[in-house]
Amino acid sequence: MKHMKSFLFVFLLLLVGCQTKEETPVEPISQNKFLLGTIVNITLYDNPKQEIFDEIFNAIEEIETMMTINNATTSEIIEINRQAGLEAVKVSQNTFDVIKAGLTYSELAKGKFDITVGPLVKLWEIGFDDAHVPEASEIENSLTLINYKNVELNEKDLTIKLTQPHMMIDLGGIAKGYAADVTASILKQHGNKHAIINLGGNVYAYGEKPNQAAWKIGVQNPFSTRGEYLGIASVKDKTVVTSGTYERYFEQDGVIYHHILDPQTGYPVQNNVMSVTIIADSSMTADALSTTAFALGIEQGLNLIESISGVEALYVTDEKQLYATSGFLDYFQLTDDTFTLVQ
Repeated sequence: MKHMKSFLFVFLLLLVGCQTKEETPVEPISQNKFLLGTIVNITLYDNPKQEIFDEIFNAIEEIETMMTINNATTSEIIEINRQAGLEAVKVSQNTFDVIKAGLTYSELAKGKFDITVGPLVKLWEIGFDDAHVPEASEIENSLTLINYKNVELNEKDLTIKLTQPHMMIDLGGIAKGYAADVTASILKQHGNKHAIINLGGNVYAYGEKPNQAAWKIGVQNPFSTRGEYLGIASVKDKTVVTSGTYERYFEQDGVIYHHILDPQTGYPVQNNVMSVTIIADSSMTADALSTTAFALGIEQGLNLIESISGVEALYVTDEKQLYATSGFLDYFQLTDDTFTLVQ
């Protein structure tokens, strides 16, 4: 998937060393696999049966098989794109539900997040060896193909149609979040109570720690290397997702171009934002809203997030200033004093 979210450092206090003498020893078991274009890491702190790991990875593999447009010749999304402007394509319930949710987020963002951004993503190829700045005429042409309102859903028949030729759906902005939510659902079915689900930085802190404390998730410092954090989010049964300019980019003629593209201009989003971190109950929601909030900028983005129940956001600017929604600080502790929290 193209829209990889930024790495979130899962703070080492999650592990055995943070226990008191009175606690029962915890032996977390982790397994990982390369899926959806990233390393998927699952850590179980209870009921670490191999069948649970297998079920999770099989489910994510199925999501990839249905929804990818990269490094594959067939998928349900690829077929929808092939039939753009021609005919509707029958899809699975899962793919239909994710596209429907994607359209809801696209409407909420008023097009700043748009699941039909595929032509633009393919044009820039950011994150691949042939990444380059397209010709202005190519960008202008791709913009005519991006409009989430030109996606037709038939819920009864489970069909999707792109009304204009050469349109392309790209679910990279929400597929990993959806996979994290599916993983959490599988864990609930098996009765698990403590786990960390990490899909390339989409971190789902499932349940609580075995000692009933909150999980501590490090929020990446966008000016430093991976694993260096500017603060810690303490959460229970929440997802923490960050979008940032530093995760995927390339340089051409001395100019750096990051991967968060604006579907309305055709170029990487240009503002003073370095990253946006979202805390929410649903990882797919956090996935979509982190990109949306980044594209909207601080004022509009904060207003949007404040209007959505159960979702909080933190902006980091290029001047190391932090702007947060009213509830974000209930979860967050700043640990790097080179950053300034703007009240």
